[in-house]
Amino acid sequence: MGNFIGYRCSLCAKEYLPDQVTYTCPRDEGNLDVILDAERIGSEYSVANITSETEASIWRYTLILPVTDPGNRGTPLRAVGWTPVYHTKSLADELNLKHLWIKDESRNPTASFKDRASALVVARAREINPEVIITASTGNAGAALAGMAAAVGQKAVILAPKTAPPAKVAQLLTYGAQVVLVDGNYDQAFDLSIQAANEFGWYCRNTGYNPFTAEGKKTAALEIWEQVWLNHDEFKNPLCVFVPVGDGNIISGIHKGFKDLISFGWLDSMPRIFGVQAEGSAAIAHAFLAGTETIIPVQANTIADSISVDLPRDGVRAVRAARETGGEYIIVKDDEILAAIRQLGKKGIFAEPAAAAAYAGLVKAVRENRIHTDDPVMVLITGSGLKDVHAAMQAVGEAPVIEPSLASLKKLFKS
Repeated sequence: MGNFIGYRCSLCAKEYLPDQVTYTCPRDEGNLDVILDAERIGSEYSVANITSETEASIWRYTLILPVTDPGNRGTPLRAVGWTPVYHTKSLADELNLKHLWIKDESRNPTASFKDRASALVVARAREINPEVIITASTGNAGAALAGMAAAVGQKAVILAPKTAPPAKVAQLLTYGAQVVLVDGNYDQAFDLSIQAANEFGWYCRNTGYNPFTAEGKKTAALEIWEQVWLNHDEFKNPLCVFVPVGDGNIISGIHKGFKDLISFGWLDSMPRIFGVQAEGSAAIAHAFLAGTETIIPVQANTIADSISVDLPRDGVRAVRAARETGGEYIIVKDDEILAAIRQLGKKGIFAEPAAAAAYAGLVKAVRENRIHTDDPVMVLITGSGLKDVHAAMQAVGEAPVIEPSLASLKKLFKS
């Protein structure tokens, strides 16, 4: 933890020592950015210290993370991150792009991007020793916490809206977490989890609320830098990174990761970061398009449950992630998300609706001439389609049923 020197409020810029605060700014409840000793890191370490690491997980970046090595080798906690990047030429050709990469976060231990945040929170918990970690979740964050907590024997409580997809609830229960379904939406579960943490002295993992969630999610930016950026110095245009956005914590974490690399002197320029929101849950996109940082709540309604949020809890930093990098926000319809599920599936990538939203945003950006042929593009696929099989079936339709005879099969294929 030697490189972790404090926090900075994203709203008022007040700084705090590590032991002065835990979650948000006491002055204005602004999200806190973790401050690392960038001068020390930049002077004592080099890019080679990272690229020579042999561990294929987020823990290859322990030197530049705000937690100590959590141990527990040989467990799922040590398998988070270093997810594959596909250089999908056939998709690139369809979109007339020279370079298109897909980063497949479904390959994480609990099959979503959220493992990154939960791994960091669990590592932090091992330093401060809470009895219980609690979180609110529509499924993925909860599954990630439940899985990471199970890996190290940590008690976890998950509050999920009762509308959460059954596959996600099954995951929570299988990992042994105490699961409570709330007769309300995600935002109500979020508020209740904070009340419970305060009442019982538990450690709250909530997305955006806990500063270590963004620190976990920034590791994807570190991997993009190492897996793609360092191997392609011929780019004429900035890398364009497409990120699905709900609460805003993934995109703010990605932004933080690239900012950290610049502060260490390991990256010369910032990529353009594009946020993609579902039309029925687009509070952050509306703020960006209005030229403001004021996030006005919506009544969220979208097939993409993982990014379905009334009041985004990391909205200000999410707006800045696009605005400060020359990126944009793109709003997509549920029909476009379902189409993206089909398109990705035909290339061997099974994405849940929230993950497919990022690709749907790219398709729309190309169609509207916001992305051009020479723009190198990275799309984050943040969760497996197995997380929401019902939505997948909506995207592709039912399989035909036939009699068990060759005649029936021949008739089907002749039709």
